Amino acid sequence: MELTLEVVNLPVTDLDRAKRFYVEGCGFRADLDQEVVQGIRVIQLTPPGSRCSIALSSGFPPHAAQKQGEPGSVGGLQLCVTDIEAARESLLAGGVEVSEVTHLGENGWVEGKGGEWNSFLFFSDPDGNSSPVPLRTAR
Repeated sequence: MELTLEVVNLPVTDLDRAKRFYVEGCGFRADLDQEVVQGIRVIQLTPPGSRCSIALSSGFPPHAAQKQGEPGSVGGLQLCVTDIEAARESLLAGGVEVSEVTHLGENGWVEGKGGEWNSFLFFSDPDGNSSPVPLRTAR
């Protein structure tokens, strides 16, 4: 059996504001923005080059088998890049507040680029959902 992670639900308070942030600020592609049934809206956004998207939604009734996250409760989603400085400049140009490039050292976070798989920058969407952007080598 093959399992693929294709969509991650991201709880936000304002769908249009979040859509603008991810499309205009982060360069995501808007794949879908639709009222699927009356009162239920879904927006699906995909980072460039990714097979996994984020979904923003409103109006979904709660289901007993699914936990409902509060806006701003998601952290640690990783967007991987091959050029972390270029990614930082692109996010800044899009109006995103983003940290300096840092890496994990023996005593915690250290400013500057680290080795392979150990360079990060951090940002949050308007609700506080946060994403580190790690450097990775090209495949």
